[in-house]
Amino acid sequence: MTAMHAYRTHNCGALRASDTGAAVRLSGWIHRKRDHGGLVFIDLRDHYGLTQLVLHPETPGFNVVERLRAESVIRVDGEVIARDASVVNPNLPTGEIEIRVSAVEVLSEAAELPLPVFGEPDYPEEIRLKHRYLDLRRETLHKNIVLRSRVIQSIRNRMFAQGFNEFQTPILTASSPEGARDFLVPSRLHPEKFYALPQAPQQFKQLLMVSGFDRYFQIAPCFRDEDLRADRSLEFYQLDVEMSFVTQEDVFAAIEPVMHGVFEEFSNGKPVSPIDGTHTFTNDFGQSFEHKGFERLTYAQSMAWYGSDKPDLRNPIKMANVSEHFRDGGFGLFAKILGADAKNQVWAIPAPTGGSRAFCDRMNSWAQGEGQPGLGYVFWSEDQGGWGGPIAKNLGEPTQPMFEWNEEEKKVDFSHNPFSMPQGGLEALETQDPLTIRAYQYDIVCNGYELCSGAIRNHKPEIMLKAFATAGYGPEVVEEQFGGMLNAFRYGAPPHGGLAPGIDRIVMLLADQVAIREVIAFPLNQQGQDLLMNAPANVLDKQLKELHIRTAPPIKV
Repeated sequence: MTAMHAYRTHNCGALRASDTGAAVRLSGWIHRKRDHGGLVFIDLRDHYGLTQLVLHPETPGFNVVERLRAESVIRVDGEVIARDASVVNPNLPTGEIEIRVSAVEVLSEAAELPLPVFGEPDYPEEIRLKHRYLDLRRETLHKNIVLRSRVIQSIRNRMFAQGFNEFQTPILTASSPEGARDFLVPSRLHPEKFYALPQAPQQFKQLLMVSGFDRYFQIAPCFRDEDLRADRSLEFYQLDVEMSFVTQEDVFAAIEPVMHGVFEEFSNGKPVSPIDGTHTFTNDFGQSFEHKGFERLTYAQSMAWYGSDKPDLRNPIKMANVSEHFRDGGFGLFAKILGADAKNQVWAIPAPTGGSRAFCDRMNSWAQGEGQPGLGYVFWSEDQGGWGGPIAKNLGEPTQPMFEWNEEEKKVDFSHNPFSMPQGGLEALETQDPLTIRAYQYDIVCNGYELCSGAIRNHKPEIMLKAFATAGYGPEVVEEQFGGMLNAFRYGAPPHGGLAPGIDRIVMLLADQVAIREVIAFPLNQQGQDLLMNAPANVLDKQLKELHIRTAPPIKV
């Protein structure tokens, strides 16, 4: 006879009516305990699900179990029995059976809980993060983390199926201007010098292309010392992708099936934008062409129609430029605005079914609450003879530049990844106003969230030096900070491009959450602290001496 396993013959989500009569052993946490006239009912929980246990007063260990708190860990032996039809739980996979317990052993007794697991009531974030191991036992969060694992596995499978190879890149690397502050790591072996944690594996993935690898991906950890918000963390993971000998269209063709497939696989019935239909796309030069895949907008169109570079297309309302209708009209305020600067414009937001004075008054109050002087409005009604409203009688494109003006430092700066290829190449950098130069850059946006950014890269040394010079970086700085990549380009670099969808945001959307902390096992709080491990924390003077570092506390004013 085969000996029974030390802890379980089945998990807590496995048993069904077909197992009735079987002798089983289960182990798990006491999820919920109920006393019904001498009988004790326990919902036993593990990673896989719940199974109901029944203990009689004569069951060995009954008195011990009766006093145990929720979340204590026990092992039980017993027999699978069918529930009466009147008490079958159709919402539980194991709801047709229960275990008549014949023996019980306490494996670990729980102290009084700082937050309950059963029921998942709202609790302050500080308590949830400090006791994350309890928080992770809750059904919703537990499912989110399992979903994250499944999404990453699906992404990996889809990337391998498209001929990509997964390579790992260094975590300890050099500091570089990626758009946020670096996390610095002091070097013990090289006094007064520092490593940096990667904001992204940007240079390494481009170097892999120069090294002759064709299609790379990595589920890459990234670190950025920036202000936090609900959809941003100091550390995060991204699907890092790079491809050789590709145009922008090739990158789209490779990533769109992956993104579409993952969202469709885990959408749980929600509609997902198709990629087999045909769209008409008009670029900033007025050229139109048809394409398959996701709907595309230029940066200029997105800002003009939605006032954002990450629009939520579930909102059908598009703004419109109405400047010419008011330019020579009698509305003094608009005429003054339009006459003050040729760049000024007047934009209108259509509000279908909003044609009432009360609605417009509410919108006017909202605008004032946002710090604006007010909101002008007009009505259109066929029945009322056309235009109406207080300013009706007065009725008479930006691009994604490669560079932007840094007001704080009073200089031209990169608006996106500094390694992007400028449209027009070296000639554009030498002859155009930097703020008018476009780059081959693109984003993927879903429901108002930026999921991904990418670009066709600048693979020519002379263009790279000129682009950095435009942003105020001299050749000596570029050689010092990016010499590895710059020299690599001098020995033959293929045209290449890529992108990097954010894993955390993808899972956040699929899990119907609004904060990435709900899909990260051990997240930091909004102040960038790990309340569970108490980080960041002071270190011993001995450690600082080994690193040749002396701290300088901020001066208190």
